[in-house]
This record gives sequence, C-alpha cells and structure tokens, in this order.
Amino acid sequence: MREMLIETNLIKVTKAQGGKCWKFVSPGTAGVPDRICLFPGGRVVFVETKATGKKARPLQEKRHNELRALGFTVLVIDSKEQIHEISAT
Repeated sequence: MREMLIETNLIKVTKAQGGKCWKFVSPGTAGVPDRICLFPGGRVVFVETKATGKKARPLQEKRHNELRALGFTVLVIDSKEQIHEISAT
C-alpha cells in the first residue's frame, strides 16, 4: 500500500478518536517523523508512515530514538492494520 493512503487512514482514525493528526515539519532537522498525533488527555504519538514493506532510513531511526529517549512514543507503520496500534499505546 502506498504511504499516502496509510497516512490518510491515520488521519481519519485519529480524528475518530477525538484527536488531531498534524504533519510534522521541522526546518533544519531532517529525519523527523511524518505526523504528530495528539489525543485527548495529553497523549502524544509521533508516527512515521511508510509504504508497505518499507523501513525507516538510518537518519529517521536516529531521530526516532532521540524522541524515545525523551519519553515519547514513536511508531513506524506500513499498513492500515498497524494504525490501530496507536489507540493501544
């Protein structure tokens, strides 16, 4: 499945849960996750979307690990089914 379709479904599911799913762009810092999902109760999940079977690049993994070291949840999803993991985190 194409990355754009996974990202579109992520937005839809996040909104259905009462949250916001904003595009994350950080000028001057490459490799940040694609989306910040904000949920009621102050829960924040950073999400990297990938086409089915694709993996995060090394710089993306580095950024993900930096965010995880700060205590944030970072998920890499490459299927519509994985989107529902966000509600379980």
